[in-house]
Amino acid sequence: MPAKSPDLVSVIIPAYNTMGVIDVQLTALAEQDYQGAFEVIVSDNGSTDGLAEHIDGHPLREILDLRRIDSSATKGAPHARNAGAAAARGEYLVFCDADDMVHPEWLGALVAAGQEYDSVSGPVETTTLNTPKVASWRPVQPPDKPEETPDFLNFGLSGNLGLWRRVFDSVGGFDESLNVGEDVDFTWRIQLAGFTLGHEPKAMVAYRLRDNYRALWRQSFAYGQAGPELYRHYRWYGLRPTKPLPLLVFALALVFRSPIVPRFISRLSTGGWIYYTAFAAGRISGSVKYRIWFV
Repeated sequence: MPAKSPDLVSVIIPAYNTMGVIDVQLTALAEQDYQGAFEVIVSDNGSTDGLAEHIDGHPLREILDLRRIDSSATKGAPHARNAGAAAARGEYLVFCDADDMVHPEWLGALVAAGQEYDSVSGPVETTTLNTPKVASWRPVQPPDKPEETPDFLNFGLSGNLGLWRRVFDSVGGFDESLNVGEDVDFTWRIQLAGFTLGHEPKAMVAYRLRDNYRALWRQSFAYGQAGPELYRHYRWYGLRPTKPLPLLVFALALVFRSPIVPRFISRLSTGGWIYYTAFAAGRISGSVKYRIWFV
């Protein structure tokens, strides 16, 4: 169990063509109330929008101890995070995303919780960076409730995660073969290796949602499709598919709460219905793709 505060914290941001939004995150990092030393690493995964020049000459470069690394050798956020961790100088690693916005107490809360836990997740909120309509499309957990898998391990989101470098190195970082669900896999492996995963409600991140139905469908479908791929491995550790009765209730709910049903009856927005339906479709697609039933 860690006994002292880290001398240096490394904040790692995977980025790909995010020049239009990353300054919101960098400004939020410059406004942290954390009193310790930290650096910010933007791991550029092959951007073509001028991000490299933008970061290299950024006005917050000195304040944030900001630097950019080239992680374009392998496409994907998992590789970008691993490359950022390899370049980091700190003994405590913190991950956030380029298109989100951390709250002022975020970094201090994650580091403080690191005195008790080997790794720490934090909550997200969807009201700051999204319109009320878009925010209604995607449910989020209450701040004091961690991300949960029924009858299995909790997990943390890669856009709001802190851990000690020794833990990161011990489990081998993020699995670069996974395009989606790598954060679930990573935090499950941390716990299965005997390390702890805590949850800190004060480490809040404003999460930027997909703001159109097509993008929402693609993202939620990909989330759903990742489930069977993870199940192939983690069923041996106790992960189980949804039980028949809850599955039936969920399927019926999608039918009776569809957009053709009046809103005052369904009590579900069109975006919310798309989110859940796409996730279910992804689960079915993934079950076919990986030849294993996990819905």
